[in-house]
Amino acid sequence: MINKVSLNNNYNPNFGHEKRTNMTPKQKAVVLMSSAAGMTPVLAVLAKRKGFSLNPKNIINTPIKDWAIFKYAPKGKAIKYDAIPIVAVATGSVLGGYAGGVLVDDKSQRRAKKREILNQILGNVIVPVSCVWTGSELYGKFENRLKAAMPQFKKSGKYTRIANKCLRNLPQAVATIASLCVGIFCGNKVSNYINEQVYKRKVDRNIRATDFAPHVDDLCMATSMMNKGSNFGDKIGRVIPLALIVPGYQTGIAQESRTELL
Repeated sequence: MINKVSLNNNYNPNFGHEKRTNMTPKQKAVVLMSSAAGMTPVLAVLAKRKGFSLNPKNIINTPIKDWAIFKYAPKGKAIKYDAIPIVAVATGSVLGGYAGGVLVDDKSQRRAKKREILNQILGNVIVPVSCVWTGSELYGKFENRLKAAMPQFKKSGKYTRIANKCLRNLPQAVATIASLCVGIFCGNKVSNYINEQVYKRKVDRNIRATDFAPHVDDLCMATSMMNKGSNFGDKIGRVIPLALIVPGYQTGIAQESRTELL
């Protein structure tokens, strides 16, 4: 008798970060590379618009730190990762990850990967980016007043200066964390809604503390957007292309939840 696989109709997207262990390391490596490849055309367009050469010979002869995606130049030629470029790069990553996953994984897993495209692009990219962008714009209007309202130590000294600087930057840190948390929470709700309304799969899942750990891509994005124009924000922005491989990778490795083989 041929064994059949029973699929769990209560598939839980786990907000794009469910642990999946059925793919081999080689398959996952292909998905990782395809996610990076999917981002390449978008990054190439962004680089070209900033005046970077796309000639392979020139790129090879350029130090890695001066490549378009990594170059740190706050007042010079450098790619700025604000809302629209982030969404565009992440979308390229997701489509690339999907292509890689379809290439190396079983055909029966394609539906799961298609579902994950929407979960990642909407729940893990567009919704968090929108929330952080909104928070950044609101914070910018009140930044000076918020910083001026923070108490300062009057004593002089190295540690006092550090403490005062931390206090002045506290409102910005709180705004960054708050907007990111709201984005993750709303993104989770969007993912659940997609599964319930579009795919007719009931999902009843609350946010857990562990859900925040995998969102390094969102954290880098939030920190960069909330620190626009600052050296710190520009430095963090250099990490965003690498962090945005995550949504594509999660899409490519997405699989149906399985019960035991019958």
